[in-house]
Amino acid sequence: MKAVITVLGNDRIGILAKMANICADHQINILDVDQTIVDNLFTMTMIVDTEKMEMTLADFAIEMDEEGKRSGLVIKVMHRDIFDSMHRI
Repeated sequence: MKAVITVLGNDRIGILAKMANICADHQINILDVDQTIVDNLFTMTMIVDTEKMEMTLADFAIEMDEEGKRSGLVIKVMHRDIFDSMHRI
């Protein structure tokens, strides 16, 4: 199953590395990454494959939300189909 991870926060060294390490720790394969920095605001969207993940997507989303709070970031995780439905015109 594919999922979308979005990250938003003040730019600093290591955000992408932190997200990649968390994904690797959960057996999540990163398929695509897009990141932008505008006026010190870091935004990133990741498309990931959660096929080998050993927890539910809902539990992973909660874990990432908690990591975001600890790190001063906003991190959201959602199923790719839900993301696509939300952004369909």
